[in-house]
Amino acid sequence: MTRPRDVVPWPSILGAASGVAAVGLVFVGGRAMLVRQAALARRRIGKPLDENALDADRVWGGRFDGPPLKLAVFGDSIAAGLGAERRKDTLGARLAKGLARAERRRVRLRTAAVVGAESSMLATQIDDLPEDYRPDVAVIVVGGNDVTHRVPVSTSVAHLDEAIGRLQELGAAVVVGTCPDLGSLRPVPQPLRALGARLSRQLADAQADVVVRRGARAVSLRRAVGPFFVTQPEEMFSLDRFHPSALGYRRTAEALLPAVRAALKDRRRPEPQPSA
Repeated sequence: MTRPRDVVPWPSILGAASGVAAVGLVFVGGRAMLVRQAALARRRIGKPLDENALDADRVWGGRFDGPPLKLAVFGDSIAAGLGAERRKDTLGARLAKGLARAERRRVRLRTAAVVGAESSMLATQIDDLPEDYRPDVAVIVVGGNDVTHRVPVSTSVAHLDEAIGRLQELGAAVVVGTCPDLGSLRPVPQPLRALGARLSRQLADAQADVVVRRGARAVSLRRAVGPFFVTQPEEMFSLDRFHPSALGYRRTAEALLPAVRAALKDRRRPEPQPSA
């Protein structure tokens, strides 16, 4: 969700403070208050122990036979698994292990996600795939950095729309975990946290719309796992209090896995033949 050198760039969303005023979240002097709260959030939230996510790319489910399914993961630090202390606890590995068990097939994971990525960087992640690589299923989790860096929603979803289309052209079934709820970041004080929650919800809703239009599958991470992060912050967040812990990634993978399996099933279903 973040750039390594800028763990919580909340001041960059202060340009949206006028919108908060319209709904009563700030008053005269509210901008200065949000600036102070952003500084407080930076002090409360520590930097990750390691700014690089663990490399979990390998074949998972080795006890199963047959050619492996190819799973590719795109997006930001959540997709990359930053915060996991063991590679088997990253989001990609959790998905690969769960998919292998469910399908009784080996799964070869490729993680294209990059820590700090915004939606505009999905194109580069796809460009960097080997020329002959054709994933069976692609999972995208992105959006947190778009919110904190004040990327317009229309711009953000346009990049997501393009990425989904390109992956579908490669033959992949596509699943998108929509923007997580930034309101679950308890170290961020109010009303700054409420602003992040509102903006992340707006982006998530717009992402879901474009995913449906593309015929892909969307999973609302705000609804599926957001409540766990709110009620169990000590267990769900890693040591930096910003990225998911092993349990957080497990919950997120469990929320995404049914959609991944359904997308694969849709991909295998033969196209209906036109009537004579």
